Amino acid sequence: MWIRNKYFRWLNDLSPVQLIVLFYGFAVLLACVLLGLPVAHKDGVDLELIDLIFTSVSAVSVTGLSTVSIADTFSVTGIFLLAFVLQLGGLGIMTLGTFIWVMLGKKIGLRERRLIMTDTNQTNFQGMVRLTKQILTLVLAIEFVGFLILGTYYLQYFSTWQEAYYQGFFAAVSATTNAGFDITGQSLVPFQDDYFVQFIHIILIILGAIGFPVLIEVRDYLFSSSDQRRVMRFSLFTKLTTTTFLILIIVGTLFIMLLEMNYFFSGKAWHEILFFSLFQSVTTRSAGLSTMDVSQFTEQTQLLMTALMFIGASPSSVGGGIRTTSFALIVLFLFTFARGKKRIKVFRREVHEDDLFKAVAVFIMAIITYFTAVLLIIAVEPFEILEIMFEVASAFGTTGLSLGITPDLTSFSKVVLILLMFIGRIGILTFLFSFNQDRKKEGHYQYPTERIIIG
Repeated sequence: MWIRNKYFRWLNDLSPVQLIVLFYGFAVLLACVLLGLPVAHKDGVDLELIDLIFTSVSAVSVTGLSTVSIADTFSVTGIFLLAFVLQLGGLGIMTLGTFIWVMLGKKIGLRERRLIMTDTNQTNFQGMVRLTKQILTLVLAIEFVGFLILGTYYLQYFSTWQEAYYQGFFAAVSATTNAGFDITGQSLVPFQDDYFVQFIHIILIILGAIGFPVLIEVRDYLFSSSDQRRVMRFSLFTKLTTTTFLILIIVGTLFIMLLEMNYFFSGKAWHEILFFSLFQSVTTRSAGLSTMDVSQFTEQTQLLMTALMFIGASPSSVGGGIRTTSFALIVLFLFTFARGKKRIKVFRREVHEDDLFKAVAVFIMAIITYFTAVLLIIAVEPFEILEIMFEVASAFGTTGLSLGITPDLTSFSKVVLILLMFIGRIGILTFLFSFNQDRKKEGHYQYPTERIIIG
């Protein structure tokens, strides 16, 4: 009894941010247990511990990087267990946990609501339980529709309906959660000429990465009456993240076209160029699926994709990276400062100073984390620097794209990528705040202000 009370006192001493980190650590442990079961592996497969941990973290963080072939390693049971872990990572620990808690008839208290707020990147307690229900319902509905469409369409590709819907099920889960795992062994390369399959995957990837609050607001708008629509107003978050998200996709598509026009796209038809460029641009948001071997791209295109993966998806989504809103605020701040102004204004709204501070902190910490990881891996690996930069950005952005070096990395480099994938999933801010032990508020006093020379 004393040990149990001491244990619970220790948990109560942890902040919500620290508890979230702890819960995701437990999720990785659960994934290791499930994916390490003999029944989860094909006959004769012996999965090393470092590869099991790597795959488990990649699944919980819905990254998609893997040191082993998913199709050759896991049995049908293992694939379904992997899909469950992807749901756990994509939906979020607190979203799934809250739903189960409510189903059991348990009361969601203030502490639990604070955890939900932290895990979903919200700024107030209001409607936390309702939010988790909406997220779960929306994601499962999107996956179910994707499963039906892809499974039915795959009937022309596979010999049995069971195999078609099995492939459709995992493809829908992997695309919606932006996990990037595949059970074809070739990602979407077999469907590089099938634009319908690519289009469905693009839609699922965008719906998973654009942010749950955006989906909820759009759903409320679409299902409201005409009178309600006249007075409804989308939040600044929805406007900013959607605009940034779409601009990044368009800019990425155009630049990939231009950079590869005389190289990989040479001799290809316009529709091939369009879909190759569009899909690779969309997948860099956080998805990791690919319709081609990205190592065939030129170095300048690979560097562009590295930058896009570093930015990543939107906050409160299944993706990682610095997030679209952080990138947007940094760009807006630079334009505002260059014009000699101090207040950031966008969409007839003024950005809160705290949000700008957070964006700058995320950007700086991400740069430090990224280049530290690159330097550590360069020190022990024989690969080209661009290959390592690409791999590190893919892990940090929880994307899953690779130039093919993942299976050949040393155990040390795999550990570095494991840490990056974990940080990418919980978020830079959560990672930073997890070290904060002092809960005291800032003192109500100020020191004298003094200017310093800058630039």
